[in-house]
Amino acid sequence: MLTYFLIIIPTLIFFFIAFSYWQERKYRRKPFYKLADVGWHRYTPPADDTLVHSVAMVGDPGAVAIDGSDPVLQLLEVWKDRAGEAGTIVYLGDILYPIGLPAPGHRLRENAAKRLDVLLETVVDFPGNGIFLSGNHDWLKGREGGYEQMLRQERYIVEKTQDEKSYLPRNGCPGPVSMQLAEGLLLVIINTQWFVQRGEKPLGSKYDCPYSDIEEFFISFNDVLRKNKHQRVLVAAHHPLYSNAMHGGKFTMKQHIFPLTAAHKRFYIPLPVFGSLYPFYRKLFGAYEDMSHRTYKKMRKRLVRIMNRYSNVIYVAGHDHNLQHFEIQQNHYIVSGSGSKTAFVKKGGKATFTLEELGFFVINYYSNGEVWMEALAVAEADEEMVVFRKKLNSVLQPKRQITADA
Repeated sequence: MLTYFLIIIPTLIFFFIAFSYWQERKYRRKPFYKLADVGWHRYTPPADDTLVHSVAMVGDPGAVAIDGSDPVLQLLEVWKDRAGEAGTIVYLGDILYPIGLPAPGHRLRENAAKRLDVLLETVVDFPGNGIFLSGNHDWLKGREGGYEQMLRQERYIVEKTQDEKSYLPRNGCPGPVSMQLAEGLLLVIINTQWFVQRGEKPLGSKYDCPYSDIEEFFISFNDVLRKNKHQRVLVAAHHPLYSNAMHGGKFTMKQHIFPLTAAHKRFYIPLPVFGSLYPFYRKLFGAYEDMSHRTYKKMRKRLVRIMNRYSNVIYVAGHDHNLQHFEIQQNHYIVSGSGSKTAFVKKGGKATFTLEELGFFVINYYSNGEVWMEALAVAEADEEMVVFRKKLNSVLQPKRQITADA
């Protein structure tokens, strides 16, 4: 009997490891397309239309290489050469892993500053706009003391760029902050980390925030969308509102058998049955950074409810380390979080496109009023690869205004 277990148990462990690895590779290398979008290659913007503005949405760049070899930053350079002064780079939070920019003297300070300098080089020599948002890691992973950690990073970026608009919203306020990128294209930036942050977070005149009651944020956000129904509105944030990945409560068998791989991809320590407690907890109750957590859930519900009133909104976030697109009630929800890391993403569901690969989304706005979305991924040869393209709502279709409060 002992010999039997000595043979069977290692065999089962090997099987689960092999299966998990095969499944991970399968999902990563093969993009998912909704049936209606399988033939996306056949559609391109009209050749005679002028590109008015291009926005590169790069999420979670906090682990980029600092030796000049980073494939995503190389891909970004190709985009920068095309876009020029008619371009905007938006870094969607989690600018530095694992805990943002520590104080001088901290053991992680030197490497963090080097990595941040590499990212800053991509915007200081760029004739277009360069904007940084904060994410949960920039706020000390959402823990106590995160507010001061974020402010330290903000001060560093603003001083280096000499641009007061390079870090938004300022002072850790919730927002929204609006920027007119071109006639007919408005960028709105919100700080979703504020809603899930533990400990001190700014609100009111003491922190130079425009209001003292968070309900005013939702009223202001709704007002921005209501007053700009005539143009495209691109909302940039860190936390997604739809996701087929871990923060959206989606897990593979690998996370059930090897739950420690959530901390590190090489921690293949089998914990069957017991290991399922972790993904079930994240799915049903969630950590502060998960959609299932009550504070995240409340924020998401309010934002979605407001955006459902309009049909001209493109919401782009990072947080989950993959590329995803959802089309919900004539609006578009994008996850562009694989700026330096990748993680599993589930196919199907409400998604029109998903891919686990390094890269980012680009939003292109043309002179005829059309908006085209492109997903750019890093190929094995570190070359640019357009893995998805789609025209977003060719005609603005205002919905009936709901008079209930935000």
